[in-house]
Parts: sequence; structure tokens; C-alpha cells
Amino acid sequence: MELIRAAEIMSSHPEHARLPHDPEYGFGAAFIADHFCPILEAAIPIVDLGFMHADAVYDVVSVSRGAFFRLEQHQERFARACEKIRVRNPFDGEQEANILHEIVARAGLRDAYVWWTVTRGNPPMGRNEMVDPDKFENRFYAFATPFVFIFDDEQRARGVDLIISRDRIRIPPRAVDPTAKNFCWLDMQMALFEAGSAGAEWAVLTDEEGYLAEATGANIFAIIEGTVVTPDSGCLEGITRQSTIDLCEELNIPVVSRRLHVSELENAEEVFMTTTAGSIMPARSVDGKYICSHGGAGETSIRLHNLYWEKRWDGWDATPVRYELAGN
Repeated sequence: MELIRAAEIMSSHPEHARLPHDPEYGFGAAFIADHFCPILEAAIPIVDLGFMHADAVYDVVSVSRGAFFRLEQHQERFARACEKIRVRNPFDGEQEANILHEIVARAGLRDAYVWWTVTRGNPPMGRNEMVDPDKFENRFYAFATPFVFIFDDEQRARGVDLIISRDRIRIPPRAVDPTAKNFCWLDMQMALFEAGSAGAEWAVLTDEEGYLAEATGANIFAIIEGTVVTPDSGCLEGITRQSTIDLCEELNIPVVSRRLHVSELENAEEVFMTTTAGSIMPARSVDGKYICSHGGAGETSIRLHNLYWEKRWDGWDATPVRYELAGN
């Protein structure tokens, strides 16, 4: 089965063509606290604790063919994340959605990567106020840029080369809750450097007991004895992860969320990752060993990838972008 070359389609199909937009928004659009601006002019205060302490939660949603995918689910997850780290979003759900629509519209994007955050913000200046979350000035930022895949069509078609990090483990959930999408990325970034040093393309982290947590910025799946398995803890509750579970159920492919030990990958029939910025990404090797005997991406992984894009472009859980907000 051939993989749908989604990046090539996005670059050539008329339904993905960029709409007219002000040239100053050529690289994308941003919203900074209380105003819109071109992304290259976007800035935050240097004392914002999102910058100084990685004290923030964020989310990412994609747009393709002029429609957000599962926008409501992304917003609901983001709202839960704000509650978990005790920050207050300055905007309600409708206001937040309007901002996301407008940054995409201002940039005229039909395919977009849309990112937003609430940071702890500027620290309180009063004595002993650092212990009170209500004393902080929480701040909202967002941006939209043209969509770019983590891995190109060729990499996804032949499968990505992974390593299991031996140098790092995922931050334990009791330290930083992985279900609140956060800025604490150093464990994952160092694992990526480890992958690069090993000649691989991406990294997967385990917990301290050797059970898989997540790949760098992505959920991990393995097909074991015909069942699609993904970790049930220590990871983000990814929207693309849930979408993949939904696709498996639609195709009558057994799927389960449970603890998944790294040793089980030795006999896995297929391995793949999922994330908003990459969709469903088949793997061809783990720690230098091919997963499938043919040395390429697994057929079920490709089948899920293709169905994901077919359904999205057919309007699956789509929210059309309100381009009229751009005022063009």
C-alpha cells in the first residue's frame, strides 16, 4: 500500500492554496496578550515566568483545506490543562476560538499550525505573594504559521528511524503532569540529541521502570499480535492519539491502552507515532533494527495514515476557518 503524500498534495492542490493576505503576515500571524501582529514582531516580556521558569501550558491544533481539526476537543483539553497548573485563561472559550480563527485568517492560511498558551506571566512584586496563584498576571499568546510536517512524505513513506533513549527518562507524572501540555521539554530535547548522535531521526522515552511513556512531542503505538497498543499513562492524552484509536475502531482493528514495556517492541509487528504536527508517522526501525521484515513502514500504519487524511479532507470533525475576520 502506498502512503498518501499529504505534503505534496498540500503544496499543489487548489483547495490548499493560500488566500490573499497582507504581506506583513507572510510568515504568519500572532496574538500577544491584547493585540494582533505579524509573527516576526511578536514578543513577550523577558520576566514572564513562561520564559523564565517554563511555567505554562499550551496546545496545538492544525488547519487543513481551510478547516480546524477537532478544535473543540483541543480547547477542552487546554482548559483542563489550565486548571491543572492553576492559571486563569484571560479569555473564555468563544473569545479564545475567535483569536485562533483570526490569526489564521490574517495570514490567509488554508493549511496551518496553530499554537497558543497561557503562561504564569509576570511575577507579583509584593512580599510573600509568590505562594498565591491569584497574585500572578497570567498572559495569553498565540500564533499561526504555514503547516510543515515533522517528517516529509519520503520519511513517512519508508518509515522513521527511532531509538529508545537510554540517557534520559520521561519526567515522572508526580513531578510534571504530562496530561497538561507543558513547556518542560529538556528531557525530550536531550533524547533527540541522543537520537541524532546514534544516526536516528527521533527518540522515545520510558519511565524509570522501562515502560514506554511517549516519543518526543508525540504518542507512541505498537502493533503486538494484531492489536494496536499505546501507553495508558505517563503521556499526553493526544488528540491525534484519540483520533487514531477512533480510526482503529472504525476499521475493526483491536486497540488497547495499557502499560507497554520497552522489551515488547522487540517482537512488535509495527510501530508508529502520532502528533498534530506529523499526523500518523510510521516507523521502520527501533535502535537500528528493522521492525518489518521488508525494512520499511508497516501496512497497517500506512493504512491508518491514509484514512486519517482522507477523512480530514472529507470534513471529519471540521470547523471552517472564519476568514471574514481578517477583513481582507
